[in-house]
Amino acid sequence: MEIDFVVTWVDMDDPTWKDEFSQYSGKIDNTVNELSEARFRDNGLLKYWFRGVEKFAPWVRKIHFVTSGQKPTWLNANHPKLNFVSHKDYIPEQYLPVFNSNLIEIYMHKIPNLSEQFVYFNDDFFITNHLSPKRFFEGGLPKDIAAFRTNTGLSQFEKMLKNNIRLINKHFDKKEVFKKDSWKWLDPSYGKRARLNHLLKYYNKFITLRTPHNAQPFLKSTFEDVWKHCEKELKEMSTHRFRSSKDYTPELFKTWQICSSNFIPYNTYQDTKMFPLMIKSKKAIKAVREQSYSLVCLNDNVHIRNYEQTHENLKKSFEIILPEKSNFEL
Repeated sequence: MEIDFVVTWVDMDDPTWKDEFSQYSGKIDNTVNELSEARFRDNGLLKYWFRGVEKFAPWVRKIHFVTSGQKPTWLNANHPKLNFVSHKDYIPEQYLPVFNSNLIEIYMHKIPNLSEQFVYFNDDFFITNHLSPKRFFEGGLPKDIAAFRTNTGLSQFEKMLKNNIRLINKHFDKKEVFKKDSWKWLDPSYGKRARLNHLLKYYNKFITLRTPHNAQPFLKSTFEDVWKHCEKELKEMSTHRFRSSKDYTPELFKTWQICSSNFIPYNTYQDTKMFPLMIKSKKAIKAVREQSYSLVCLNDNVHIRNYEQTHENLKKSFEIILPEKSNFEL
């Protein structure tokens, strides 16, 4: 079993990117959600992402590094495991340039030379402790948690998750799925996180699934299947150059994968943690330093107090666990 990693990155200080962003957004300084600086700025931690891969997941076959054509000056372009991927290499030309991460993600199966089994990372998802391939895949299938969650639909992201579920209910019969695979939905390893599964066992419709914000294993064939059945909706979404409440997200593919029974039950929360840096920066710094989790998400926000100091402290924590340059660095 060969497993690839896909990671997306953007350098918002790149002059070409800035010109295009300004041209299509109509602004340079933005605070609204879909145009927020926190969605695009580079926090200087990317090299620790590569160090974490080399030290803690050396078994990866290829790393597909996806950008709008940018390249960090320190990154070793000749590394045999590194595949530079520009948006134009796999996203249809009529939708470029794109500043919508959801759009960048729904076409991932088109990345050249991508393996059937792959793990998707945002550039704020970090490996901070040893992982085996079996953390993500077993018997060729992704490992995931099938557990429902509440969704108020108030935020832009929650509206997008509701869009996903409408498509899921259009193509899957919940009663049939539960009849066939109730053991996967009621796996004891989920613990209290699956309490809604028990309460809604006989409810006719799917609701939003839990979506741990961290590295996500996928089958390329899942993307192909979703596109086969939802091409009309996904093409309509492809015109959204910036994030929109009418978008679909990668969680659509995750949920489709689960409803198709193409997964192995696994409570991903046991070794994964998302830290919103606006409110949990100290806990994030400590978790990295002490390697409390195998995977952490360091979620950026424009309202982080002492932004520079927070990221300086994060760098110090990373230097403790990953002090040596990786072969991905020049």
